[in-house]
Amino acid sequence: MRITFLIHNAYGIGGTITTTFNLARALADRHDVEIISALRNRERPSITLDPRVRLRPLVDLRHEKDDPRHLRPAKVFPSSEYRYGEYSALTDERIGAALASLDTDVVVGTRPGLNVHLALQAPARTVRVGQEHLTLDHHSPRLRHALRRAYPRLDAITPVTEADTAVYRRKMRLPGVRLQALPNSVPAPALAPADGRGRIVVAAGRLAPMKRFDLLIEAFAAVAAAYPDWTLRVYGRGEERERLRALIDRLGLYNNVFLMGAVTPMEPEWVKGSVGAVTSDYEPFGMTIVEAMRCGLPVVSTDCAYGPGEIITHGEDGRLVPVGDREALAGALLELVGDDELRRRMGRSALENSRRYGPAPVVAQAERLFEELLAARKDGRAVTGRGRAPASSGYAAGDAVLIAASSVVRAARKARR
Repeated sequence: MRITFLIHNAYGIGGTITTTFNLARALADRHDVEIISALRNRERPSITLDPRVRLRPLVDLRHEKDDPRHLRPAKVFPSSEYRYGEYSALTDERIGAALASLDTDVVVGTRPGLNVHLALQAPARTVRVGQEHLTLDHHSPRLRHALRRAYPRLDAITPVTEADTAVYRRKMRLPGVRLQALPNSVPAPALAPADGRGRIVVAAGRLAPMKRFDLLIEAFAAVAAAYPDWTLRVYGRGEERERLRALIDRLGLYNNVFLMGAVTPMEPEWVKGSVGAVTSDYEPFGMTIVEAMRCGLPVVSTDCAYGPGEIITHGEDGRLVPVGDREALAGALLELVGDDELRRRMGRSALENSRRYGPAPVVAQAERLFEELLAARKDGRAVTGRGRAPASSGYAAGDAVLIAASSVVRAARKARR
């Protein structure tokens, strides 16, 4: 097959870029694969791309950020999408032209705004697949309204978890659109897995409030008190860094908790540790959970929506604790830190159980989906497959009420100025 991915900015760093590059690399073993990047801001991608995968940027911000068309607002990319401010009349023009000229079997969008472009502008002869790397409930009512108008023109939508797929089925009326979970994939690390002897708990992610690294640091205080030779290493960068630094100092954990900054690749850091930790209030999937498990670490995670409960088997390859529960988190960490045999046994299970997120099984799912959609297109029929139960119109009506209410609030604020 000829397969094209449309991504926001392939030259940055992030989970969507990583998983798109991983899937493209695996598909390139048997297919012709191209990635179209709506934006470009540097000479080369930050993440290494397989040389068999072609990369085509559309708007180069190094030279075109002052183009008059880029200073005018976008009309196709929905204004309610998080990245709207980075799109413009120029991106509308370039993305529309790129899609119109596609000679490909399958085109895959990787965020809601780009999925709208696919729905409205991709050739009718091409199978159009919209990926959901966040969750439907994460989107604003205005964006959900825009998606309800555009998404019926897609052939398939692929959330990353079964839980979010169920939400799509319940809340969106999408006749003829295939809804099927397609998880992110993580290749096996080139390094030997962790052996469980390193006295290090490892966490990684953007230093943002929803990741709750403050909760992790507070819970780790109990670990440091009982096992002062253990340390916590937190990898990542973000707006919470100074606040977390102050918390570490206030708790007197400066010899036990370290903010390590952003590191790529992370595999050499995971294998130095013996336990992974994820303390988010919300995780659309949980890439760091899979990355840690692929390196042989059991993971202690909050049981937040949506991904951790689908990845971790509680008591077998990790522990799930209630969201925001510092005592439960500390207890789970203490259990693994204090029991060498349990920690190593869970680490072996994590390594084995995480194989289902390797490129081979994930790409096999993607290939089956693409092939079924292509066959249906050639036969002139829709592939509804799993989950085409009609959604209640009540969800759309509820979003309409929320949109109207927010419009009233905005108008009142404007009148007071």
